[in-house]
Amino acid sequence: MVKKILLSLIGVLVFAAGAFAQAKQVRGSVVDENGAAVIGASVIVKGTTIGVSTDQQGFFVMNNVPAKSEELQISYLGYKTATVAVAPEVKVTLEPDSQTVETVVVTGMTKTDKRLFTGASDQLVADDVKLSGLADISRGLEGRSAGVSVQNVSGTFGTAPKIRVRGATSIHGSSKPLWVVDGVIMEDVADISAEDLSSGDATTLISSAIAGLNADDIESFSILKDGSATSIYGARAMAGVIVVTTKKGRAGESRISYTGDYTFRMTPRYADFNIMNSQDQMSVYQEMAAKGWLNNSTIANASSSGVYGKMWELVNTGKLENTEAARNRYLRKAEYRNTDWFKELFRSSLMHTHSISLSSGTEKSQYYASMSAMFDPGWTKASEVERYTANLNATYNIFDNLTLNLISSGSYRKQTAPGTLAATTDVVFGEVKRDFDINPYSYAMNSSRTLDPDEFYTRNYAPFNILDELGKNYIDLNVVDTKFQAELRYKPVTGLELSALAAIKYSATTQEHNITDYSNQARAYRAMATTVIRDNNPFLYTDPDNAYAVPISILPKGGIYERTDNKMLSYDFRASATYNKTFNNTHIISLYGGMSVNKIDRHNTWFRGWGLQYDMGMEPYYDYLAFKQGMESGSKYYTIGDSFYREVAFFFNGTYSYKGRYTINGTYRYEGTNKMGKSRKARWLPTWNISGAWNVHEEKFFSHVQPALSHLSLKASYSLTADRGPSYVTNSLAVIKASTPWRPTSGDTETGLKVSSLENAQLTYEKKHELNLGLDVGFVNNRINLAFDWYKRNNFDLIGTVTTQGIGGEISKYGNVAEMKSNGVEISLSTKNVQTKNFSWTTNFIYSHIHNEVTKLETSTRAMTLVSGTGFTMEGYPARSLFSFQFAGLNEVGLPVVVNTEGKLSSSSFNFQDSNENNLKTNLVYSGPVDPTDLGSFGNTFQYKGWRLNVFMTYSFGNVVRLNPVFSSIYSDLNAMPREFKNRWMVSGDEAVTNIPAIASKRQRQLNSSISYGYSAYNYSTARIAKGDFIRMKEISLSYDFPKRLISKLRFSSLSLKLQATNLFLIYADKKLNGQDPEFYNTGGVAAPVPRQFTLTIRIGL
Repeated sequence: MVKKILLSLIGVLVFAAGAFAQAKQVRGSVVDENGAAVIGASVIVKGTTIGVSTDQQGFFVMNNVPAKSEELQISYLGYKTATVAVAPEVKVTLEPDSQTVETVVVTGMTKTDKRLFTGASDQLVADDVKLSGLADISRGLEGRSAGVSVQNVSGTFGTAPKIRVRGATSIHGSSKPLWVVDGVIMEDVADISAEDLSSGDATTLISSAIAGLNADDIESFSILKDGSATSIYGARAMAGVIVVTTKKGRAGESRISYTGDYTFRMTPRYADFNIMNSQDQMSVYQEMAAKGWLNNSTIANASSSGVYGKMWELVNTGKLENTEAARNRYLRKAEYRNTDWFKELFRSSLMHTHSISLSSGTEKSQYYASMSAMFDPGWTKASEVERYTANLNATYNIFDNLTLNLISSGSYRKQTAPGTLAATTDVVFGEVKRDFDINPYSYAMNSSRTLDPDEFYTRNYAPFNILDELGKNYIDLNVVDTKFQAELRYKPVTGLELSALAAIKYSATTQEHNITDYSNQARAYRAMATTVIRDNNPFLYTDPDNAYAVPISILPKGGIYERTDNKMLSYDFRASATYNKTFNNTHIISLYGGMSVNKIDRHNTWFRGWGLQYDMGMEPYYDYLAFKQGMESGSKYYTIGDSFYREVAFFFNGTYSYKGRYTINGTYRYEGTNKMGKSRKARWLPTWNISGAWNVHEEKFFSHVQPALSHLSLKASYSLTADRGPSYVTNSLAVIKASTPWRPTSGDTETGLKVSSLENAQLTYEKKHELNLGLDVGFVNNRINLAFDWYKRNNFDLIGTVTTQGIGGEISKYGNVAEMKSNGVEISLSTKNVQTKNFSWTTNFIYSHIHNEVTKLETSTRAMTLVSGTGFTMEGYPARSLFSFQFAGLNEVGLPVVVNTEGKLSSSSFNFQDSNENNLKTNLVYSGPVDPTDLGSFGNTFQYKGWRLNVFMTYSFGNVVRLNPVFSSIYSDLNAMPREFKNRWMVSGDEAVTNIPAIASKRQRQLNSSISYGYSAYNYSTARIAKGDFIRMKEISLSYDFPKRLISKLRFSSLSLKLQATNLFLIYADKKLNGQDPEFYNTGGVAAPVPRQFTLTIRIGL
């Protein structure tokens, strides 16, 4: 009996061994024509039903392949089915099928087969987006994706363009899209609103979240637009998501690459702008002199003076004969000087960027490493930049089912910029001004061409020369960005993948504003050459404790040193599980769920030191009166601020598809943040999405319309997403701030605490419901491809200030007080016009229409806010609207007549602080939205063998811009004036033929100083509005890829040259702009437009 049992067991073992010997293991990877992993490809043993699907990295493992099997079949929608021989290790490259155009969609958290993707998104290859010579790659997104608006409000390095995905989503919030790099959210070290991007303040130099990324390290962009695409990010994604994927190494490939960009920027020309030459300018000065503004007694004590001031100074010191002939000779020399400030302040220097990368890999591990250096001597004086970046991306396949990905990146930037103070708005006199502004572009646009660039004139009661000042008043900026992240992926069973991602990011900026001893700004604090100047100089100090005190200097020696430090440390952790399974090659299920934790700590310090002697070994020499004045005025000489942000989220996404034909998708996310009110309803928020797609080309009947109709997909989604609201709003707890109350004398000061804002337990997220309907269709074997999306949004619970009766101790408080609706259409059309063996011609056309309207707004605003800058809004108007005073012509003496907020015609009575809603709606004129309503691009690419020519144009319509506010009741002989001053009111009767106001006489100003209000109102009137419409030749580039037979002797694997011209010219713009760039806000400070430039790019591969 025992023997029989033993024999039976031995038989079973032998049979099992035989069966095992008949099955074998096959592993491999599937990639597309570009070497990118193909996710979800079907791998089947030919002639059987045995099969698996590729994972997120394109890998597969089959353990039960019959020993007699000879071939595998690999199929994926959008590619031709491939057949390969069975082997222990296989690598399959799929070829695109002209019948379909499906790709993979990267959402930052997952990679999704586009046939299963139900949202609105665009996938962009970084090489197609990159504009050589522009280090910030985000600027290249302009015109590349329907519904994405990119406004270059400033072109200075480090400043971010104003990017909006499908328009504004908030009234007080930033409406900026969320940036995600390799699955990790990128935060700004200092939160700057979209409107502040055009301010020109020094903080805008650190406003770009990706300024530290090397453009050559980026592989692709995914722009997620609707709620179906963005809902996985919940309350971070109401304004859209831009996902950046960086390059990584690939198995079986080893490569060393070098890229060099050499950029030459054109100097602006006065011929392109509306600025008077020196002859016309002198005729204006002669009229000013005749009206009493430029005589000796007036200008000798003026705060600012130019050629007339210098002439009278020479007369008064005996260096110029006080005769009419001598004075005329001096003025005639200035009249014909015609100084070209652009040549004096701009440089035709060569900016160059060098990038080298190494990539290599085996089946066990893959690496990608890069370093880059950018050297920019500066387009203008005092504007140098150096930037260095390093990046390492390593993937380790520890086991067949365990993968570790490590990414580390860092960048360092050293930058110099002209010294600047923050711009301020004077709501009383209706002026936006910036003290001590020395921005080279602004100076060239606003300074008289009669001035001698080597001469010192007077500004702020002190000697001033712009070339000298740029060397003595400057900002040194140092920026460090680092990121370390690790992701572990584990596959316990087929189809299931567990993932854990952890990242730490650290950013630090140091901004040092050096105002040296003999700069104009430092000298202004001790300018008191005469008693008249002493009594009028606002930078001097009068002791309130002494009734007989006269103004004195608080800066008798040295200069001023200001330093601002920003630091940010953030932690991200995400744990998730992904399950992908195809049943019977029919039912496709994809599930994704997990949780994330985010922590962001920000630290800010600011310090101002008085009396630093830059020329005396940096030794401080301070006067105690500087501290006394600060105590009395309530100003601080240092500040420290900390903010702490915490967020926890749980999320789930599920997709079911029947044969890739019918797909439904749902997303749910539940999250909480310490920013919102304490109540569970306010602090914790569920967001969701429900969507579906129908791939009509998968239907059997579709074969009857092919190839005329190549593919057709219909999509629909409805979602709820949200946003945390403006960065400065937090009401989770009562905000109590320390303060030093004002007292008449410094000896009576004391510290105290004040309730800045009460706890608002009900303050909650801003929210958005969105309906999206989409269509993707291809014609004639996909020679013509069309994508169309229509969407409708309802934004509610938008945060704003509301004025209360003061119950509870707070008059003005934040609340969810506004609602907004919007809708739009997006069209993307691409055509392959000619496609032969050696020549191809493709065309891309993009069009977007965006419309929004504020339907509820329980908050008030002032007239000045509505008419200046980027405007504001009122109920019934777009989120960012520009209003104007109604211009009614000139009166009999040439003064502007404007309708004030009370509905009365006036030249002197204006209340720029008027917040009466009825007055504003009745008497201000709606000029139009600040953001464009219709925008897009038109591009053509021609390829012949190794040559490639690209012609790319962008266009924008529907918005308005405010012309520069150049009119005033008082002018200086330092100022330049626009050419329309030649058409100014001169004599009685001219009011019938011109709308350019007269130069007011000194007597008129003395009789009625309030006429200054009238000139300010004119600057913000209907007469000073232009259309923001434009068509721009954005890029013309020609490249050549050398054939391998020519470069093989050099041992290069690739070699290419590219010449690119960027921002060449405006094909169309409103004539009223007279050269003013419709995108750029000339606000001074550190702002500068995007230049016209030419770049030579060399790419070498080894």
